[in-house]
Amino acid sequence: MISLASSKQILRAAENGAALLLLGSGLLFASAPAAFAHHLEKQFTVEPHPLITLHNPSGTVIISSWSKPTVTVVADHNSEKVEVDAEQVGNRIDVVTHVLAENVSPDDLRADYVITVPEDSELQVHSDSGSVSISRILGDTSVETIGAGIDAEDVGGYLVVQTVGGAFQCMRCTGRIEVHSISGDLRLVDDHSSSIFAQTSTGSILLDGDFLPNGVYQLKNYSGPINVRFSGGDSFDVNATSLYGKVDNQAKLVPPRHPNQRPPRFAKSLFGSLNQGRAKLELSSFNGTINIHKRD
Repeated sequence: MISLASSKQILRAAENGAALLLLGSGLLFASAPAAFAHHLEKQFTVEPHPLITLHNPSGTVIISSWSKPTVTVVADHNSEKVEVDAEQVGNRIDVVTHVLAENVSPDDLRADYVITVPEDSELQVHSDSGSVSISRILGDTSVETIGAGIDAEDVGGYLVVQTVGGAFQCMRCTGRIEVHSISGDLRLVDDHSSSIFAQTSTGSILLDGDFLPNGVYQLKNYSGPINVRFSGGDSFDVNATSLYGKVDNQAKLVPPRHPNQRPPRFAKSLFGSLNQGRAKLELSSFNGTINIHKRD
């Protein structure tokens, strides 16, 4: 038989245990990430070749395609100092993050988007910081960022990218590509494009894709390395010049068809043709290293 004193001890132990349990639960909930305070979902029916514009100062932007004639916009943010909105004007969808206050911190500016569009959509994306991911878009695409990185996959239209410090990667892209950067690294991998222009100042450039007949590939920078990968069956004319850097070549080139072509004085240069020289490869750097290496 349990005494009164023992009963009181058991009750106090149970109360202490419950308090500890509640305290532990509170710590558990406090450590869990908070859900977004503001959530937006909208859906729009569009005609063929819609235009989608996005202006976002900071955050993650993911844009992909599907076969439906519909645009869906899902947006999340926590701050009361910004507001997200999406509206339709004819066959154009405008998506905007509005800044509602002055002296807003970078964390308060953040808004994340997941947007799904028809494959034939055209895109105009403006994002200062964060990241932009675009996949399976066949229409023309324009992306402007300051520090946001850009990742494009399976893009088939005319792709124009302008960024200050964001890195850029394009994988399995088939349309015309034009990219300008100041310090971002540029990677063009497994692309099947007939026209590529890539320019950065201090970033690196990698070109590792197909050289199509009559294709033109121009890579330029100031001080970073330019790396080109080729296979033995590729065919291109190459003109590579680094004014104060060097050119490292592994391609077995035949002499150029225009032997009177002369590089700038003191420059390290390479001219010649691989196989029939069907594509045109132009590489230039001020003092960076140009590497033309065979694929492993």
